[in-house]
Amino acid sequence: MEFITLRNGVKMPILGYGVYQVTKEDCERCVLDALQAGYRSIDTAQSYFNEEEVGSAIKKSGIPREDIFLTSKVWVEHYGYEAAKASLLESMRKLQVDYIDLMLLHQPFNDYYGAYRALEDLYKEGRLRAIGVSNFYPDRLVDIASFTEIPPMVNQVETHVLNQQTEAKQWMDKYGVQAEAWAPFGEGRGGLFENPVLAEIGGKYGKTTAQVMLRWNIQRGIVVLPKSVHKDRMEQNLNVFDFVLTDEDMARIGALDTKTSSFFSHYDPGMVEWFVKMVEERKKQHDSSKEKKNW
Repeated sequence: MEFITLRNGVKMPILGYGVYQVTKEDCERCVLDALQAGYRSIDTAQSYFNEEEVGSAIKKSGIPREDIFLTSKVWVEHYGYEAAKASLLESMRKLQVDYIDLMLLHQPFNDYYGAYRALEDLYKEGRLRAIGVSNFYPDRLVDIASFTEIPPMVNQVETHVLNQQTEAKQWMDKYGVQAEAWAPFGEGRGGLFENPVLAEIGGKYGKTTAQVMLRWNIQRGIVVLPKSVHKDRMEQNLNVFDFVLTDEDMARIGALDTKTSSFFSHYDPGMVEWFVKMVEERKKQHDSSKEKKNW
């Protein structure tokens, strides 16, 4: 495994295992499989609803806590200082840990400044080893990096062959923020797994298109979080440190960039409204569940 060093000196594996869209039923098994395969970085979030399963898997693995780099994220409905701090402590309870290696703000909406102050305070207390953001486009990233006591150390954004985030990475580099890729395979959209350029390059090294995509991001200095529920593919995704793409390979892959999200744009007001509606619906569900318990 290769590591990158964050601005505060904390070392982070450049390749980790993400559990987005891994069901509660499958999550514990998948995380155990990933840890047995050799992963030492696990990425979850409050909004994935599987923090408890991740924590249980880490506990059952028998791997020393200090050998695992654990990331989670604060969801939008928990923004604001007090709510974010309470949710962070709840995440630690669910994960069965007394510290989290990296805590991110999941989206650039609502009172993210209040939430970020909670991250800063828990970082100062040693409960968080590193802090950062996710889905912050360059304008929001420059804003929060400029007007906080402890600027973000990581920004996790959609980054794959069809949406390479070249300009965004330039801004991250300027402000000393580590780029981290969610959906490094773009979930296969746009025919990425069958892409002829990636397949040809992979053929030279005896590697799959997925392995080429991971290697390409790693050589750009970007942390990657591939996800699979199949142990053999988990192992394949780890097997990307025994070959190096040439400058020509990198340029050919670079030419595939569409500079467009395969999922959504945070600049789209309609998408912001969608997030607002989702937060409101989840709050109603939470309040309803709370009432039933009290009843």
